[in-house]
Amino acid sequence: MGNGYDGGAHCMQNDVRLCRIDIVYEYRTVDWGSFSSFICKVDTAMDAGEQHDGNGASEALPPPPPLPENFTPLKVDGAPGVKKVVRSPMARAGFGTRGNKVPLLTNHFKVNVNQNDGFFFHYSVALAYEDGRPVDGKGVGRRVLDRVHETYDSELGGKEFAYDGEKSLFTIGSLPRNKLEFTVVLDDVVSGRNNGNASPQRDEPNESDKKRIRRPYHSKTFKVEISFAAKVPVQSIANALRGQESENSQEALRVLDIILRQHAAKQGCLLVRQSFFHNDPKNFADVGGGVIGCRGFHSSFRTTQSGLSLNIDVSTTMIIRPGPVIDFLIENQNVRDPYSVDWAKAKRTLKNLRVKTIPTNQEYKITALSELPCKEQLFSLKQKNKDSNGECQTEEITVADYFVKHRNIQLRYSADLPCINVGKPKRPTYVPIELCTLVSLQRYTKALNSFQRASLVEKSRQKPQERMTALNNALKSSNYDAEPMLQSCGVSIAKTFTQVEGRVLPTPKLKVANGEELFARNGRWNFNKKKFVNSSKIERWAVVNFSARCDAKTLVNDLMRVAGMKGLAVEDPFDVFEEDNQYRRAPPVLRVEKMFEEIQSKLPGPPKFLLCLLPERKNCEVYGPWKRKNLSDFGVVTQCLAPNNRINDQYLTNLMLKINAKLGGLNSVLTAEISASIPMVSKIPTLILGMDVSHGSPGQSDIPSIAAVVSSRQWPSVSRYRACVRTQSRRVEMIDSLFKRVSDTEDDGIIRELLVDFYTSSGKRKPDHIIIFRDGVSESQFNQVLNIELTQIMEACKFLDEKWNPKFVVIIAQKNHHTKFFLPNSPDNVQPGTIIDNKICHPKNYDFYLCAHAGMIGTTRPTHYHVLLDQVGFSPDDLQELVHSLSYVYQRSSTAISVVAPICYAHLAATQLGQWMKFEDASETSSSHNGTTNGASAVAPMPKLQENVRNSMFFC
Repeated sequence: MGNGYDGGAHCMQNDVRLCRIDIVYEYRTVDWGSFSSFICKVDTAMDAGEQHDGNGASEALPPPPPLPENFTPLKVDGAPGVKKVVRSPMARAGFGTRGNKVPLLTNHFKVNVNQNDGFFFHYSVALAYEDGRPVDGKGVGRRVLDRVHETYDSELGGKEFAYDGEKSLFTIGSLPRNKLEFTVVLDDVVSGRNNGNASPQRDEPNESDKKRIRRPYHSKTFKVEISFAAKVPVQSIANALRGQESENSQEALRVLDIILRQHAAKQGCLLVRQSFFHNDPKNFADVGGGVIGCRGFHSSFRTTQSGLSLNIDVSTTMIIRPGPVIDFLIENQNVRDPYSVDWAKAKRTLKNLRVKTIPTNQEYKITALSELPCKEQLFSLKQKNKDSNGECQTEEITVADYFVKHRNIQLRYSADLPCINVGKPKRPTYVPIELCTLVSLQRYTKALNSFQRASLVEKSRQKPQERMTALNNALKSSNYDAEPMLQSCGVSIAKTFTQVEGRVLPTPKLKVANGEELFARNGRWNFNKKKFVNSSKIERWAVVNFSARCDAKTLVNDLMRVAGMKGLAVEDPFDVFEEDNQYRRAPPVLRVEKMFEEIQSKLPGPPKFLLCLLPERKNCEVYGPWKRKNLSDFGVVTQCLAPNNRINDQYLTNLMLKINAKLGGLNSVLTAEISASIPMVSKIPTLILGMDVSHGSPGQSDIPSIAAVVSSRQWPSVSRYRACVRTQSRRVEMIDSLFKRVSDTEDDGIIRELLVDFYTSSGKRKPDHIIIFRDGVSESQFNQVLNIELTQIMEACKFLDEKWNPKFVVIIAQKNHHTKFFLPNSPDNVQPGTIIDNKICHPKNYDFYLCAHAGMIGTTRPTHYHVLLDQVGFSPDDLQELVHSLSYVYQRSSTAISVVAPICYAHLAATQLGQWMKFEDASETSSSHNGTTNGASAVAPMPKLQENVRNSMFFC
């Protein structure tokens, strides 16, 4: 540091004031982080009392040093910048009253906690092998701790404990000591023998301990260290129910959830967070490709207005089909026989899966495949005979010959196939593939294809009454009443569904052309004999056919006829461009390039619209490159479709909904929009934002996350939107480019672009209200939304105009939850517009559940809305009706949707532009592209849209 610090560092302890003056004097050379830390220490020392000499008399401090001439000291407290405000979710503003009341049941079961005066004791668990290496493998922890519990029950004081499977263990009441160390022995295979070891305090094991230390063949020794970490009062749960949430209450609820996980683990379940899956073939549904949908149930404790509840719901995960490995590979790769398998792909698919081998029935993890086939893969086999030096002789033998000659096992087909390696890379252990069987309950974590997803939806959906029956059975089979840890807490769980009161909100009214009303019934409406409220014009357009088998001319004539019926003016297309046969098997990017070369060579000028016919409805490789070429390179609006035999007027009307919106039209609008009667929105310039981040499919490690923000435009409309999309580091949920200051006068962030568009499209008005709908974040991330994303948005506003202070509303929409609602004594789903804001909602925070849509398949999943901030001051009724109304402005369909339209649009924009990145050169999308910045990997920027499509609803 600077000289001032050096001058003060040699001062005696009783000269603390002088030290402070010296440091401030030379403040320019001090690191401010270190300085603030030092000042805190000095303040602490001063607070402890005056320094005294040996006689107890206070020693006078020397005078401060003189200041140089012409020196003006700076005020330390006057550091530039605004004081940082830490925001937290707001408390509930009240309850809604509008709508018809309706009694409902929900899948929450009331929980009573009879013991509130005890403590959960939290212990840290450290596992290590005999040589001191830490244990990093998943799954072994539970077996080790189970063995500790079996072997050292007396040393644990007879305590039951809840173990999270990793590094935390909880008891009710303390263990005998704050630190315990144990050694246990585990077989590599499941064994009924009770293996363990003596307590570590004894120098020599006694006879009984020697029996405990006896090891079977293939065993491992583990050292276990259990250390006290903290204690959590059970009373904190009751405090949370009164709205006094704290870290203690969250930790206490976590303990109860860990107890549920451990209870399921003891029953042999596969655990996926708080969802549990039994190994019961009755719960399996084949979805194709060697993948099975396994039905289980989710179970977790929730704090609600009516007390603690247990939320139980049906859950489904994907698992590998158990059975012979080769059967799985044939089905997974859709080939005819073992000799057609792609072994490079098989190697990636099989790695880390568990198999049992014949004839030993031992369980192993697959580490690799052999490079050579079984009949050529050699290994060294030790002989029983010893040479003259007394050393064992070895023989080089193939894996196939070993199993035939030494194990007397005839191989039917695997001699010509690679072996499975269940050993280590440097010490392989090879087994013929036909002797390996995949064990059950192994998760399949790769992305499902479109056919598998459709099959899963078809086979996993349940009508409301079916789901209620399944949940009742799940609660009974769980037998939580017999769980000793729950008994120790005094926890008892009701056996009946919780009753709640819902309200059915009035259906928002819609308008079409000529002021005509459009009546929605049961969340649906149609455009029969009606025209769009604002019809666009289809001009300078053409049709492109990427090898789709259809009569393109008939399709075009039918499309023009339906468009005319809906009020669109349609010119004749310039031409139908058919793909050249020689390019049909070319790479997707090349196919698109060649098609555009032909279009440019024949069209007199750039088209305004291109209708693209694709051969496949899902996963068509041409889709991403085609969209990018149109929107980014040429600025052409495009609509893709995959023609089939079911094209009729309804299909074409739905297609026209998308085309009209993309070309700048509107299909229907809220009556309240036209009459300017939406509270707090129609009379005061209001910007509505929808925000989402798409992380791509599992296994796509080199594709960045895509952040999309859509914004309303042409206020007072709430039906028109445009999007801004950016890339960011993969798997990062918080949007980091909302405000991006590049100079004193330039902001390259998302929000500035959207604010400028709102200003220019809304009669040069700045929004006084900004309503933000955010999707895809969990409750643990709410504070980040308020303190990271909202702060960026505020900074973007201030950067445009320092004196501008818009009011903000922040609402989170969650679909990924497990609360469902049922009509008592009815097989039907709840009605569209059903809202619940009582009893099972948060005891303090502002949240509500809304079923805006009609559940046509399975059981309706409500959207859980959390109001984190409301500076505008909406009444609960007005805010709930606004959210409900925004589910009716989705221009792509003639139904109410389950979540507000801005969020759906943001999801569409992120997903569509995410398709572009799949076809980028690997060097451009790699996380190592352009090096690293601020410790995070840089990612390739999203190609920008052309100006003439940037403000369109291209994502529809």
